[in-house]
Amino acid sequence: MTNTRSPELQRFLDVTLAALAQRAPGEEARASLRRIAAAAERVEPQRKSSGSRQPVCEHLDPMLGSLSAHPDLGPLAQAFRAVEPALDWRPRGTNDTASTNFPTSHANAVFVGPGGIEQRNDIWIGVSLLAPHVRYPDHDHAPEETYLVLSDGEFRQEDGDWFSPGIGGSFYNRPGILHAMRSGDGPLLALWALWNDRAAAA
Repeated sequence: MTNTRSPELQRFLDVTLAALAQRAPGEEARASLRRIAAAAERVEPQRKSSGSRQPVCEHLDPMLGSLSAHPDLGPLAQAFRAVEPALDWRPRGTNDTASTNFPTSHANAVFVGPGGIEQRNDIWIGVSLLAPHVRYPDHDHAPEETYLVLSDGEFRQEDGDWFSPGIGGSFYNRPGILHAMRSGDGPLLALWALWNDRAAAA
């Protein structure tokens, strides 16, 4: 049986991968995104269950509404809004590097990848949402990762200084690098795209 991808998810992937490619910060990110885009041409099974939200998602609609007026990212915000009801927003585990309000003030969701609307392991395209004044815990993972930042907020790699890519900013995390993020006076929204070469080679 042929797998079918919803028009809303396909539109989101089209505009998101184009935006990521346009803003890729270097050749490592560009190469990773080319592999992700090529893999995304293959459609995998879709999740049967409906989407769900967490309390922090109260920040999402105002953020997407504001982003819709952005000269470059407006189409992405509109595509995000169209597919968002199918997302399953979930909290992640914490550790002692996270802020004390982290467990109840964040959520992640996956468009394509483990636990996503489209179930697969080779590519992971998802989003993180933080309420104001939240520090995400230090974490790492084997797949390389490219971020597309959709709000104000700060990020850090290993023990380096915190940096703010700005709305529409992008940066690359090499495999295994320790990284974190934190919001300021406003909420933080960021997309991420991971290439899992181990799954792709399996």
